[in-house]
Amino acid sequence: MIEVLAKLGRGPVFLAGEVLECVITFTNPLSASSTSASSEMLAWASAQIHCQFHASENRVALPPSDGSKHDVQAENETVFVPNRGERGQCILSTPPKILFCDLRLDPGESKSYSYCETLPIDGPPSFRGQSVKYVYKLTIGCQRVNSPIKLLRVPFRVLVLHGLKDYQFPQDEAVAPSNPFLEEEEGLKKDSRLADLATELLMVATSRRSLHLYNISNTRGKVGTFCIFKTVYKIGEDVIGTFNFSEGDIPCLQFSVSLQTEESIQEEFQRRRGQPGSFSTHARHQEACLHTAQSSFSLPIPLSSTPGFTTNIVSLKWRLHFEFVTSGESAGTCLVRGSPSEAVTCTGVEQIEVDTFSWDLPIKVLPTNPILASYVSQFSSTNSITI
Repeated sequence: MIEVLAKLGRGPVFLAGEVLECVITFTNPLSASSTSASSEMLAWASAQIHCQFHASENRVALPPSDGSKHDVQAENETVFVPNRGERGQCILSTPPKILFCDLRLDPGESKSYSYCETLPIDGPPSFRGQSVKYVYKLTIGCQRVNSPIKLLRVPFRVLVLHGLKDYQFPQDEAVAPSNPFLEEEEGLKKDSRLADLATELLMVATSRRSLHLYNISNTRGKVGTFCIFKTVYKIGEDVIGTFNFSEGDIPCLQFSVSLQTEESIQEEFQRRRGQPGSFSTHARHQEACLHTAQSSFSLPIPLSSTPGFTTNIVSLKWRLHFEFVTSGESAGTCLVRGSPSEAVTCTGVEQIEVDTFSWDLPIKVLPTNPILASYVSQFSSTNSITI
């Protein structure tokens, strides 16, 4: 029996273009006092990253694929197929890397190997939608002699920031940021600079503020105004907006604001022509606002959500969805009971005729620092199997 433990050094979330590093440890868990006959032997181990794509048959029409020919594992087969037994299609993979050949472990002995690979910068982001899924995994395959291959899958999340692909790093290391007290490999230097560049680009894109004012009106007249200071955000930020109903001609009884994503299939892959998109609500604010002059809302963008993106099959867009309930009548009536000298009692009407209307405001949502996103990731940094 051999225990295989895979640990991602920095966490389970990465930017496309970064270097993924995983330490894989093979251990013979038997006591060191056991006899030499208890030594364990592995023929080989290899590792590879792949992205698995799965689409809903009810919503997506894909061309036929022959990618399922390796679903059955022969008893003594030595071919390493990382996505064996997985649903969907493997749309992206890195070259496999051999960790070792012919490993012998005595009782209580352990051996660790480091796997490093640059994540493809032109791949899709991790996404689990209603119509399609993009799932990234690091798969470690190992095999005993004359035994089936055993696979350890380490799922992780990939964020894609557009603009990194076209950036050229300085060739002159003298002008590039560096720490003379640390000895770093060239790949790790570039990886660190990539993360710093992404953080800088995100800060510049999401820190720009300008006043956006929108008039809210229906067929009867003006209801109020809406104010928002920016329309570009990072996941993890709050979307904040304010309302001013004091200048409205039509009383607003109630409003709601929903933070939504729209998942749309590209026209050539739609199962039905004119197929509508799928909407998901991530946060919602609802408020009764009769006789309210001003109001506001704050909607958090979950760190676990997927920033907007577009592939040849699907696109994901973010928006604020507003719903307003208005009235063309007076929302309150004062009734005088008894003589004019007595006190006046104000009561609300029992029924009122209302109108409802909605409005959508597109916003742009970008990734964030992958270390920050790792804190709320559903994936674990450590995975293991026993073979």
